[in-house]
Amino acid sequence: MSNKSKYLFSKRKARNRFRLKSNCKSNIRLSVFRSSANIYAQIIDDDKHNTLLSFSSLDKAIKKSSKNNGGNIKVAEIVGSGIAKKALEKGIKEVYFDRGGYLYHGRVKALAEAARKEGLKF
Repeated sequence: MSNKSKYLFSKRKARNRFRLKSNCKSNIRLSVFRSSANIYAQIIDDDKHNTLLSFSSLDKAIKKSSKNNGGNIKVAEIVGSGIAKKALEKGIKEVYFDRGGYLYHGRVKALAEAARKEGLKF
């Protein structure tokens, strides 16, 4: 990644997070991080500055079923449904979606749609 693209990514990330925090109704957010090999999701309480739940493609069951290929859309859907199930078990029904500067496309979109299908509201 070139310096210019890193700079633009960091600006988009800051702009996105500012908009989310200024327009949100609740203080619980679903944050997504994706690398080229894996995808991670966390549910964070911004009032307490605490991570409530986390789920990623590094989970042993997911790694076994995906044959160590955590960088595809199918695994992102599994991670999205997994984080939603965990959240509903803990009583978290509504969050706001923090895509972290990534475009709402591909794996990020698949994760979000799978979490919505499981009953998590954005």
